[in-house]
Amino acid sequence: MKSFLKLVIILFCFPVYSFAQSTSLEKATLLRARAGLPFFFEKVKAGKSVTVGYLGGSITEAGKGWREQSLTWMQQKYPRAQFREINAGIGGTGSDLGVFRVQTQVLDRKPDLIFVEFAVNDNGKTPGQIYKAMEGIVRKTWRQRPQTDICFVYTLTADLAPTYQQGKLPASALAMEQIAEHYGVPSVCLGLEVAELAKQGKLIFKGKPGDTPDQIVFSADNVHPYPETGHRLYTEALAQALEQLAGLKTTLQKHERVEPYVKDNWEAARMISPDSLKKVGNWVTITPETDPVASALKHRFSSLVKSNTPGDYLEVKMKGLACGVYDAMGPGTGQYVMEVDPNFRQTISRFDAYCTDYRSNFFVVPTQPDQAHTIRFRVSDEKLDKAAILKTRNQTIDNPQRFRENACYAGMLLLVGELVP
Repeated sequence: MKSFLKLVIILFCFPVYSFAQSTSLEKATLLRARAGLPFFFEKVKAGKSVTVGYLGGSITEAGKGWREQSLTWMQQKYPRAQFREINAGIGGTGSDLGVFRVQTQVLDRKPDLIFVEFAVNDNGKTPGQIYKAMEGIVRKTWRQRPQTDICFVYTLTADLAPTYQQGKLPASALAMEQIAEHYGVPSVCLGLEVAELAKQGKLIFKGKPGDTPDQIVFSADNVHPYPETGHRLYTEALAQALEQLAGLKTTLQKHERVEPYVKDNWEAARMISPDSLKKVGNWVTITPETDPVASALKHRFSSLVKSNTPGDYLEVKMKGLACGVYDAMGPGTGQYVMEVDPNFRQTISRFDAYCTDYRSNFFVVPTQPDQAHTIRFRVSDEKLDKAAILKTRNQTIDNPQRFRENACYAGMLLLVGELVP
């Protein structure tokens, strides 16, 4: 069992797939319309109420950005319709967490259209990882809501711009295109015009507004656009694509979940409250009203469970493809030891060089899918050298009291599969 799980983890990090990536999909283009957005446009053209979900990272989460701007554009374009927005953007997260979040944060609110934006945060992940998560999002959505339209959108960073300037999609977007093509999901390259303007010398990716009057300044950090420049260009690109999609002749045929692109996709991904887990030791429930860490993360979790006692553990019995925890990392966090059945242990650090403040994070470990597992998430007794870890980013321990604990937190159990007795 131990050797098998090690092998599975290696394959999770470096999956091998033999799917040929179509050269036609490598080409970067503003829009691939495919099956379009028929149900969305049927509603807005008829002046009905519509709910638009935005699932993505920090570029989607940002206030006054393309999310808010695009909704304003749609309202102006279709004044008889009533638009409601779902903001499911969370900074620093990709499709591998998005597939767990989509149920409670998007689908439970009954969207008519979902924009999915993960190309930037999925950059560097293997195609296999992206296939599993993106296909899981599509299949989970259409299993429950076959009349909800989906659109993939691709943003960019300065590092990804050269690929676009060569007329090609970055690897993350290309992997997503495989799923989009398989299911007929339209896709829009929001950053294509941005890359072209940079190539022409009319735009720079990093700077302060007004520093270069003859050039558009995209962002302050090569990634997160300014609302007036980078986000505006994203919105203009999406508006152009939506105009084209609105002119398509489509039929109102329910979206179908065809044969899976990858059989081990994460359609079964879900989040489960840790309150339902077996807790051994001194676990306490903390809320934004009772604890400063929970208060700092109140936009992520309504509550968390916490223990700083070595040996305490959370236990889950499951069967499926993967299991993990959506949790917190920060000055007072330590390490989990994840135990799978009797023979496998893996230490998972919850402290890194960015832990000068608290943030949400997660980890997921694959499991052997054809058998039931007992998994324990145990608080480690190993003390971390936090000063040395922070030093790698030229950070220091400003207040030793803040870094004293080596606690573990859990906001949600992440499960691809089912709980078993």
